[in-house]
Amino acid sequence: MQVAAQKALGADIRLLGNLLGQAIRRLGGDAAFDLEEEVRAAAKELRASPSPDAARRLRDRLGTLDVPALRGLIRAFSVFFDLINLAEQQARVRALRHRAARPDPARAENAESALQSIARRGVPVEEVADHLARALVVPVFTAHPSEARRRSVLEKLAAVAQLLDKLEYGQPTPSERDALTDAIAEEVEALWLTDAVRSARPSVLDEVRQVLGVVEARLLDVVPKVYRKLESALEKVYPNHGRRVPAFLQFGSWIGGDRDGHPNVTHAVTAEAVRLQQETVLAHYLQRIEALGGKLSHSAPFVAAGPSLAASLAADAKLLPGVAQGKPGEPYRAKCLMIAEKLRRTLAFVRTHADDWGADAQAPPAGVYVGRGELLADLTLIADDLRRAGATASADGAVRDFIRLVEVFGLHLLTLDIRQHSARHEAATAEVLAAAGVCPNYAALSADERFAVLAKELESSRPLVPAHLPFTPDTTEVVRTFRTMAAVLEQRCPEALGTYIISSTTEPVHLLEVLLFAREARLFRPAEGVSRIDVVPLFEALEPLRSARRIVTRLLELPVYRRQVELRGNRQEVMIGYSDSNKESGFLQSAWALYRAQAELTELGRGAGVTIQFFHGRGGAVGRGGGPANYAILAQPKGTVDGRIRITEQGEMIADRYGHPAVAERHLEQVLDAVLRTSFPDAAEGADPKWLAALDALADSARKHYRGLVYEDPGFLTYFEQATCIGEIAELKIGSRPARRSGARSIEELRAIPWVFSWMQSRHTLPGWFGLGSAVAEFLRANPDGLAMLSDMYARWPFWRTLIDNSQMILAKADMVIARLYADLVTDQALAARIYGRIEGEYRAAVDAVCRITGQSALLERSPVLGTSIERRNPYVDPLSFIQLVLLDRLRNQSGPREELVTAVLESINGVASGLKNTG
Repeated sequence: MQVAAQKALGADIRLLGNLLGQAIRRLGGDAAFDLEEEVRAAAKELRASPSPDAARRLRDRLGTLDVPALRGLIRAFSVFFDLINLAEQQARVRALRHRAARPDPARAENAESALQSIARRGVPVEEVADHLARALVVPVFTAHPSEARRRSVLEKLAAVAQLLDKLEYGQPTPSERDALTDAIAEEVEALWLTDAVRSARPSVLDEVRQVLGVVEARLLDVVPKVYRKLESALEKVYPNHGRRVPAFLQFGSWIGGDRDGHPNVTHAVTAEAVRLQQETVLAHYLQRIEALGGKLSHSAPFVAAGPSLAASLAADAKLLPGVAQGKPGEPYRAKCLMIAEKLRRTLAFVRTHADDWGADAQAPPAGVYVGRGELLADLTLIADDLRRAGATASADGAVRDFIRLVEVFGLHLLTLDIRQHSARHEAATAEVLAAAGVCPNYAALSADERFAVLAKELESSRPLVPAHLPFTPDTTEVVRTFRTMAAVLEQRCPEALGTYIISSTTEPVHLLEVLLFAREARLFRPAEGVSRIDVVPLFEALEPLRSARRIVTRLLELPVYRRQVELRGNRQEVMIGYSDSNKESGFLQSAWALYRAQAELTELGRGAGVTIQFFHGRGGAVGRGGGPANYAILAQPKGTVDGRIRITEQGEMIADRYGHPAVAERHLEQVLDAVLRTSFPDAAEGADPKWLAALDALADSARKHYRGLVYEDPGFLTYFEQATCIGEIAELKIGSRPARRSGARSIEELRAIPWVFSWMQSRHTLPGWFGLGSAVAEFLRANPDGLAMLSDMYARWPFWRTLIDNSQMILAKADMVIARLYADLVTDQALAARIYGRIEGEYRAAVDAVCRITGQSALLERSPVLGTSIERRNPYVDPLSFIQLVLLDRLRNQSGPREELVTAVLESINGVASGLKNTG
């Protein structure tokens, strides 16, 4: 099978490569094509015998070319990478179809496999059903700027993917095959002629629309299939259980709600983001109900409406006078017509309603759905009546899928999270309390004193914020954000929002500040038994992660906060951030601090009778918690998932995981498999106390080496700024958010995404491995039997195995020869040689450590598919790096028109990102 798969992948690459070559010859000329072939051959030769001198010769050869020729090369290699990515995606789809036809339980990674494993351990169906009833799995889409490709490019690639599917699975005739090949050639030509670089930054609402396109095109079809498979698996493993799987797989978004360091996300943008999501899902439902009405032509005398459906139709006729119910004797079509009219009215209401927090409560117009309940009731009525009439195939077909969609996506599509930095709340609280005469200088108080002030104030019912806001713009915006949340939930969609995240949480008082503003906006009314939002701390840096247990303990001991937790189902969500902790402490210490924090908080929750639910803020790159999502879930500490997890889906990973229906379906199945397995762990599973002690030592050692370079070496910042394209990345318009939290020139103020992105571009890939090699070497020197222990940990502990596997993947994508050429860009070459020498030495130590722990002679020796993928890309990504080096040198030395050079650099950044993947 492996040989056949490689042949099929090779055939796809040849087809797409040949079509691209034809386009290049036709549109760019033979000279452009011959130049690309020359450079590719030179890059392959360099790979065979790598050396800095040989690499410099290729760089210098490219340095003789003018900018138009270099841009032509960039375009050729970049488009080819996009096509290789498509071919590899097609190979994944092919493998999935093969596995479906010839199931292998050992490699299944799906719900049935997980349930079989659970059942073999004697877990009864009642326990599984109870678990599913309280489970919650939520992928949350974010607009973190690590997707370098334009929406236009993604749409064209999606069109090619659909054509490849038809070519392979549509059983075309020879003439149809020719037509499909011509259609692919048309799309490839369009890719070649499409500008790869955005001319302007996308707005926040542009980012909303981009992710909505993915959700509507993929998830609204895929999700019902995932649930059907899950229900089928449960019935197969536990026959005749008679239980329906609840809708515990949901979806969320940050896009339009994440205002941390993002001045363009305002209360008005948040309201509009919710509106766009509602319009999208309602329009989709309207299409579905019209199609369903076409299907349900069941008519008298073969079937008649039951009493409940007849009563419902009579009520609809009264509620919606003048709306035609279609041909007499077709009750299901009549009901679909009524639902369609209600959806039209709901859509019109959503488009025109102005959210007004100060307005008196009013009922929505007649026939408008508010929340998913009424729509679900109407659809369930159809399904129940079809079953009553014996039309079970109809009830269990499109109607069942529609019901599942409404259960999952409601009338809001994605639950929008709100996020803001703790400093904004503190400043706003200080201004509000001073204006109300409660505390003249809140910001000057100690953390304990601020906690006491807010604890007392939250027990009171007196209002602090007047209807008209006499505050500074920043404080006014904070208040309006909470009021907008309340207005949306009360007047438009009660399920659209629900989570308020506080980034940079370092003290318990940061949650009380948010709770105070929630109370002022009527979102938190403890006396009435109402709380409409979860208040969620985000622990990111090392010290907050280590203080997490203390912070949450203090909150749970406060009666008014404990009341908030009770009103939210006796659950406290905690978000943990992978990015900033990695940038601050290095990837090993970051991963271990996150592990420890989860274990400690879970233990705290059990003792306090509170469920601690974790939200994992993971990125695409290993330096930001990236890697396969299912392995990451399995690597969490025992007992910390327990069926409930939220996890971010960021940047380029959205297209990678959800860009093709089959891949999206497989990704979600793998996530559910991992959640089920880790929620029912084997009694023997768990980490040996000796392993925990070993990680304590390794993490501290790795952090020492990492900070010794990144924060303590006085020349490091200069090296980073000159040996990477961080300055140029700031001009890459791939996201609406600025690259730095402030204008300060420091590692601390740099956002984690451009930090990781820059190191990937310069082929150092430092955030994914630095410190590991030295830490392992120190550990082995202090522990004569240490290697046997680390290898045993790799074999039996998912956390350690996942960490090592992720690091070896990112080490394999590094290239120290090319990284040395980026060091050539540093003005002070003595400094460059010194810093590069430290990085290169640590790289060698990390490679040695990984190979010794895994028992391999080379990286990825036991992962041939991934290794082959990287090898296949190198002859194409290497030239892009050399071209980028030439362009950066010209740009920084002002050797040519700046605008043209900047555009060319940005195009090269796009190309390298497509070639390496896992970029941010």
